[in-house]
Amino acid sequence: MSELRVVIAGAAGRMGRMLIQAVDQTPGMKLSGALERPGSAAIGQDASLQAGCGASDVRISDNALETLLHADAVIDFTTPASTVALAALAAQARLVHVIGTTGLSPDDLAKIDAAARHAVVVRSGNMSLGVNLLAGLVKRAASILGDDYDIEIVEMHHRMKVDAPSGTALLLGEAAAKGREIDLASHSQRVRDGHTGARTPGDIGFATLRGGTVIGDHSVIFAGPGERLELAHRAEDRGLFARGAVRAAHWGHGRKPGHYSMADVLGFNDPQ
Repeated sequence: MSELRVVIAGAAGRMGRMLIQAVDQTPGMKLSGALERPGSAAIGQDASLQAGCGASDVRISDNALETLLHADAVIDFTTPASTVALAALAAQARLVHVIGTTGLSPDDLAKIDAAARHAVVVRSGNMSLGVNLLAGLVKRAASILGDDYDIEIVEMHHRMKVDAPSGTALLLGEAAAKGREIDLASHSQRVRDGHTGARTPGDIGFATLRGGTVIGDHSVIFAGPGERLELAHRAEDRGLFARGAVRAAHWGHGRKPGHYSMADVLGFNDPQ
């Protein structure tokens, strides 16, 4: 069986370098291309060397169309605009598109859904096993506990993170909303400031903290009459996201086009 040819988008960034390392360490995969934004100082560099691996002679490029012609999958932790553009190209080339980008708007997601009619898209706000298991537990708890239990999601990340709430917090919020069989968009509270009045029953609240070098802390609090249940996840190594993304690329190869999640990759959505 031939090796799975993988392109890494955002190859010179911290996550991009970790993804290159993960591909390098995974049997049955090889780095076939690396992408960066036009004007990046990394253009032309050996992608593997700049990631701390042995030389591969795969040069970082800003030509996405040419780079994707020689690939089976693209792993993408970039920006919403770049991800939407890559989704269209991946759909044309019928590639597996693994998306870890966060901060996507409803319009962005609609375009990704359209691309998923022609390509395998695996998208998640978090690629780790632990977070996706946590989401399953949150959904189950929300379905069992009634509206007497208020749901609050608290997340903290490093000072450089640009979107809020985090993709993981929204993933957990969606899990809670599905458990309650409600729409998250119309039952969430993102901001509290000033004289807000009493908490709206049934809403899912979000609290965002930023500072230092925190990789990612997430807690889901179910606050009920006389008791409080807390489910939490602490990320201690960014490499876990890279390993999950590489696993998703391998899982998606050869599957029917569609918009999948890490719950699908990990088998959490398999019928019992």
